[in-house]
Amino acid sequence: MLRLTTLAFLSFPAIAAAQAPPTDVQRHRVDSAANAVLKSTGAPGAAIAIVRDGRIVYEHAYGRGRIEPDVPASPSMRYGIGSVSKQFTATAVLLLAEEGKLSLDDKVAKWFPNLTRANEVTLRQLLSMTSGYQDYWPHDYVFTDMLKPTSPSVILDRWARKPLDFAPGAKWQYSNTNYVIAGQIVERITGMPIVDFLRRRIFSPLGMTSVVDYDAGPLGPTDAGAYLRYGLGPLRPAPKEGKGWLGGAGELGMTAHDLALWDISVIDQKVLKPASYRLMESDVPLSSGVATQYGLGVSVTAPGGRRRIAHSGAVSGYLTSDQIFPDDRAAVVVFCNIYPGAAAPDAQIGEAIASILFDVDDRDAAAATKQAKQIFAGLEKGTIDRSLFSANANAFFTAEVLRDFATGLGPLGAASRFDFTGKALRGGMTLWYFGVELGSRAVEVSMFLLPDGKIEQYLVQPR
Repeated sequence: MLRLTTLAFLSFPAIAAAQAPPTDVQRHRVDSAANAVLKSTGAPGAAIAIVRDGRIVYEHAYGRGRIEPDVPASPSMRYGIGSVSKQFTATAVLLLAEEGKLSLDDKVAKWFPNLTRANEVTLRQLLSMTSGYQDYWPHDYVFTDMLKPTSPSVILDRWARKPLDFAPGAKWQYSNTNYVIAGQIVERITGMPIVDFLRRRIFSPLGMTSVVDYDAGPLGPTDAGAYLRYGLGPLRPAPKEGKGWLGGAGELGMTAHDLALWDISVIDQKVLKPASYRLMESDVPLSSGVATQYGLGVSVTAPGGRRRIAHSGAVSGYLTSDQIFPDDRAAVVVFCNIYPGAAAPDAQIGEAIASILFDVDDRDAAAATKQAKQIFAGLEKGTIDRSLFSANANAFFTAEVLRDFATGLGPLGAASRFDFTGKALRGGMTLWYFGVELGSRAVEVSMFLLPDGKIEQYLVQPR
């Protein structure tokens, strides 16, 4: 747990930047998407916060915050944020680097000379997951020893004195051990618990009043309860990790509102100097030059060409998805109170919200969907209205091609769902994408329109 989960798989097209607050239609779509994911995954509840133009424009909660007694989810409830804590630990290190108290190129041996190859591993490699130190918690459950209290020194003695999984800088491998080491280095330099340092330098200045040290104990009775599911069984209370197991790798709990305040500070570059943000948000390549899509405590990707700084988090009973789009001054925070036992509901809700956040005008999407659906129905019968298509597209749709469409699609019957999934611009054309369900089959439709409205491409392929 405490890991980067499924954010790397999220994608949506590059379209107009989010500026205005969400419309009533968009809020309804967000609410519908969140409730649909809770229903399909069986997750008890969720909380969200959406940032547009550098401010929080929508906060909401769904489902149940606690089961016994049955309490509705509320935006005021805190959740454990798991590995999203890592970017705060990385920020603490960068703050100390700005003050000249350490360097990212310092070797771990400067503070922990007894760890494996500590005279070779750098702070940068710890924060970028390229050190080679073995992960102490790769499990998706709380293993037996974790139910009892421990200390960072015990974790390091047990896992960071083993042979490295690879030479420093040679590979990328997610490891919570890296951040326990980094957190301990911060504490040695500052002479205080890392949570106290973060509170003094980050949480208090940003007004993040809900933040708690989740490593010290469970959240309170007014916060979201932690749940899991065994197989397809009922929801059960999730066991709390013993004190001392989370440290700099996943020690924080907070509301979605406060994590959104942090995201805004990243967009506005309030805490660190611009050069430090560039370090944090830049891909750290391997020694071979291969990209890792990971910076310092955050993933660094660009789905559809839109720059995204993100991380996910998982601790027993809680999931977090946090996506920041700095160039668009937007962010999406999603919390869910289940883990393990549901198929990444936080990531699913986050993906849906991001698509809506950067969506096109609903009327344009509706018109394009109607046209695409009518063409699809014709192709199921092997026919098209050639007046809608360009010369290239008409040449593409030979008699053989139309027969293949009819043979492949016709037996599947009428579409049970035909949904707009995105819009982009390329080659002077407007690209429209749709997801279609036909019985047990799912396909993707791509329809490219020229400036004169003629269709240059209409393709159907398995989804």
